[in-house]
Amino acid sequence: MVADITVVAIGGHSLLDPALPPSVDNQFAVTARAMSPVVDLIARGERIVLTHGNGPQVGFMQLRSELTKGVVHRVPLDSLVADTQGALGYMIQRALREELRTRGLEGKVATIVTEVEVDPEDHEFEDPTKPIGRFYTQAEAEQLGKEHGWNIREGKRGWRRVVPSPNPKRIVQLETIQHLADDGWTVVCCGGGGIPIVRDEDGHITGLEAVIDKDRVSARLALRLDASRLVITTGADAVYEDWGTEHEKRHPRLTVEEVRALARRDQFPPGSMRPKMEASIFYLNRRPGGQAIICSPPNLVEAVDGTSGTTIIKEES
Repeated sequence: MVADITVVAIGGHSLLDPALPPSVDNQFAVTARAMSPVVDLIARGERIVLTHGNGPQVGFMQLRSELTKGVVHRVPLDSLVADTQGALGYMIQRALREELRTRGLEGKVATIVTEVEVDPEDHEFEDPTKPIGRFYTQAEAEQLGKEHGWNIREGKRGWRRVVPSPNPKRIVQLETIQHLADDGWTVVCCGGGGIPIVRDEDGHITGLEAVIDKDRVSARLALRLDASRLVITTGADAVYEDWGTEHEKRHPRLTVEEVRALARRDQFPPGSMRPKMEASIFYLNRRPGGQAIICSPPNLVEAVDGTSGTTIIKEES
């Protein structure tokens, strides 16, 4: 019997340790630790498709492009997403292969540089909302806005570039991902939400200065692969009510309606847990028998087994 597919979405911050300088060697070491629980699942016969975030890594590359201005050409955002897909995919697949080899296990691992089609009429292109990169002074922000045509907005810690974050519509390499997963490969794909592209009437593809939410595209990928689980790892070990207060309450299990009730009480901040909850609801409404799981990376196996994290289902039977 072929095991069901589990899509595991890993946050880009999970591949960094704030206590260590963000060097390549340190990122490899952190990635190796993050992949150990994934190999635990593979070792017991789970079919895994991995997605990952790339926010910090794209920020590093954008800063590198700024610092080398006048020396090398500027790299557009869609290419930065592609670059991070390749670099992070390399780290992830290498870490997975090494852990599998250490345990005496055979495993086929492949990274797919993935394009994701979006709607050019998406409202995000009219009113960009996604902050990326570092913070600037107002003078720096105004200058960069003039030089590059960036949209810049003020936040709590300064000024920052904002870009569109359109909804994903179609995963271009889906068929390849499906074939590899069906053939027993562990696939790394849709990094950073995928490279945002649009397609014209003649089928020509153009990359966009935009980013796609990693959790949204992971939910869509899970649906298209008919995955039985969507697991989203994050900094919190579970979903909490009244997070950070003396009244905080951990929820080991929730239904979609209970999640909606918590959302109506503003329990899920926009830049934190809200996209994960929205992605979970999107997936479960279209895959009623599935599970959406929220957990921290080290507790991945326990969360899949239902002893850690938060399991979200469509409704109680």
